Amino acid sequence: MKKLLIALSLFCVSFGLNAQQKSTEDAKMEKFINDLLKKMTLDEKIGQMNQLNWGDISDSIKTRVRNGEIGSFLNIYDPVQVNEMQRVAIEESPNKIPLIIGRDVIHGLKTIFPIPLGQAASFNPQVVENGARVAAIESREKGITWTFAPMLDISRDARWGRIAESLGEDPYLAGELGAAMVRGFQGKSLSDPTSIAACVKHFIGYGAAEGGRDYNTTNIPIHLLRNVYLHPFQKAVEAGAATLMTSFNDNDGIPASGNGFLLKDILRNEWKFDGFVVSDWESMREMIPHGFAKDRKDVAMISANAGIDMEMVSETYPDYLKELINEGKVSMTDVDNYVRNILRVKYRLGLFTNPYVDTKKASATYSKEHLQTAREAAIQSAILLKNENVLPLKETQKIAVIGPMADAPHDQMGTWVFDGEKAHTVTPLKALQTEYKNINYVYEPVLKYSRDKNTSDFEKAKKAAESADVAVVFLGEESILSGEAHSLSNINLIGVQSELLKAVKSTGKPVVVVIMAGRPLTIERDLPYADAVLYNFHPGTMGGPAILDLLYGKANPSGKLPVTFVREVGQIPMYYNHNNTGRPPQWIPKLEDIAIEAPQTSLGNTSFYLDSGDKPLYPFGYGLSYSKFEYSNLALSTTELAMGGSLTAKVTIKNTSNVDGTEVAQLYVRDLVGSIVRPVKELKGFQRVSLKAGESKTIEFKISTDDLAFWGRDLTKKAEQGDFDLWIGTNSADGLKAKFVVK
Repeated sequence: MKKLLIALSLFCVSFGLNAQQKSTEDAKMEKFINDLLKKMTLDEKIGQMNQLNWGDISDSIKTRVRNGEIGSFLNIYDPVQVNEMQRVAIEESPNKIPLIIGRDVIHGLKTIFPIPLGQAASFNPQVVENGARVAAIESREKGITWTFAPMLDISRDARWGRIAESLGEDPYLAGELGAAMVRGFQGKSLSDPTSIAACVKHFIGYGAAEGGRDYNTTNIPIHLLRNVYLHPFQKAVEAGAATLMTSFNDNDGIPASGNGFLLKDILRNEWKFDGFVVSDWESMREMIPHGFAKDRKDVAMISANAGIDMEMVSETYPDYLKELINEGKVSMTDVDNYVRNILRVKYRLGLFTNPYVDTKKASATYSKEHLQTAREAAIQSAILLKNENVLPLKETQKIAVIGPMADAPHDQMGTWVFDGEKAHTVTPLKALQTEYKNINYVYEPVLKYSRDKNTSDFEKAKKAAESADVAVVFLGEESILSGEAHSLSNINLIGVQSELLKAVKSTGKPVVVVIMAGRPLTIERDLPYADAVLYNFHPGTMGGPAILDLLYGKANPSGKLPVTFVREVGQIPMYYNHNNTGRPPQWIPKLEDIAIEAPQTSLGNTSFYLDSGDKPLYPFGYGLSYSKFEYSNLALSTTELAMGGSLTAKVTIKNTSNVDGTEVAQLYVRDLVGSIVRPVKELKGFQRVSLKAGESKTIEFKISTDDLAFWGRDLTKKAEQGDFDLWIGTNSADGLKAKFVVK
């Protein structure tokens, strides 16, 4: 006991010293910023609030930097040019304020990781953090000090192209992984020369665009906004995110770049955020076509009063802000605070001390370590959806490698890859030619790309399959078909890929389908023609060897779906954490069983589709393994939880197979009665559990009443008394169940 008290005492002393040190450093920083502000002219202050897209070095752009008219550039990529512009800013501008250099580094700069939706399938914060760390290291080598990620828009519509950038449909998962991405980009300290500032986007509601059409309007009521859409953003802010970006959409008629409730009331006053907010590309100016601002001067006034610190490229601030201040329509106090926020991030990045790129330092880009980290991320991001005893393959089998995605080095990288180089992408075919040289295979691409509708080579595909023991068909979608402005109303396998699969299956040979895509596709119609399905959201640079590792059992699939897979597009939106209706699905008749000229009855009076029922194709959290896992002995430490208290839920997981594997155990709860209707299930915890063949482990989850809190009818966040269900299992639809009550 004495040793414990000594340890606690030492911890408290250490904690106190660290807190005191941080307070001293913060005070030093704020004094530096305030002293700098006093020296700055109004024109220089407005300049700090202005971000421009980079073109090239010219006398005119140098003059603007020299005059302090620009605070940030987008898309300077050449470190020599970065150094020159920083030199002008530091040596020739009045107050020697460095530039912050931004670029979209979404899932890797050169070493490309799986798209964020793929990383979310790992259910592993460390995978996400590692990927962002590699991206930060490679970015800083180029002089990039700021990235526009993570994107934490909750995404419940696979038609929306930007679902690829998201971390899925669940606020808890997105919050945990988003915080991990922030930690990866920003490292232990922003001042570390391998760290870059994260920018959490899009604040807020962009993922709920009507019809899945990009940039479209949203209508998210306040309780849904508070309980679902805001949660991952708050977690990222708590993790120390340096910046946030507003979204393009309006919500309930108010564009995000003019929404003071979001930017001031919530972000600043409630969350105490002290970084800066940047608009999205021309999102301020776009308030004019929205019908929210009459002209560019009106835009500048609305956004300045709402709380936008920095304007991206549309330059209404430099054109009108000085005039608006003189007219008393924008507060000088607000402008000083906005500039203070920007300078604070630059200070924390260490740019005032050293803004330059060390061009003589050895590069870590494409290092062996980075490539291995990307490979492991691709392995953990793959989801095994179906396996009729076909996988893993045996190295003695001859395989037919068929399809447009078997050797698609550009498309394999996925969306938002400005700097990835397809020459460095290792495709499945390339991996067969290098690492897996002992495999006997025949290759027939048949289709040149996913949209190709030329069926003339189908016979070649059939002959290849007939000559092999197993056909492995690589299907999916090109990278250009997902991402910003790439929404689709039909999300089946595009072109004639489904027909190709049928042709291959007609040979009678076992068929393994490997899909690489930027979104969940509606593949129910394809499943009868596949004996196994391995689903990969675009897996990045090392996707090829990762996929072969999985196909041949050198790695065991462990990925889980971060989004619901619907049967057909008409079911959208469909997500696991929905509210119940007053008539939840019960008896569901088959469409073909309805009698001809049946009387007008309500067929059970419950909520479902006559043609596709009420269930998805695959639920959130679903994913198979080469191992088999059995859950047993769910036990709660108490069934009566006091307000402010916590309970522990224990469960035993056994690997009943002869294959070592990793299971993602998931904990869900349901608040049975609330002051507002509560979801039928909510994810509250997950753990990756590695188990040897035949091994059992008992794992624990801790749940407190804080974890059960929500924004209720009175718009305060708190837990409520009442009955709760709790599940622990392998996905959102299956699990062992227990009950407890909050007193």
